[in-house]
Amino acid sequence: MQELTKAEEQIMQVIWNLEKCFVKEIIPHLPEPQPAYNTVSTIVRILEKKEFVGYEAFGKTHQYFPIVSKEDYATYKTDSLLGNYFGNSVEKMMSFFVKEKKLDINELDELLKNLKNDE
Repeated sequence: MQELTKAEEQIMQVIWNLEKCFVKEIIPHLPEPQPAYNTVSTIVRILEKKEFVGYEAFGKTHQYFPIVSKEDYATYKTDSLLGNYFGNSVEKMMSFFVKEKKLDINELDELLKNLKNDE
């Protein structure tokens, strides 16, 4: 799986949320200033080449749908983050988030309780 650029990921988020859409349906979901139709269309075609989206043709227009699930991409990104920045150590990653105050000790405790209940 390839990593997406920021623009590709932003458009992919919209496609995941809409599940099926035409390029013109993506644009209203993008932040201001919204990119031009041709820009979005180009990025969607790049996503198609990267095999993140497929399409169904309706004459000259295409309705796009995700091929890669949001969950699969999240797993890929998390594994990449873990490997590239924390030496594949979940402990180091969790410690980082606690130190950076992105996760307080109570949230960490609750997370551990939930994980134990899932076992």
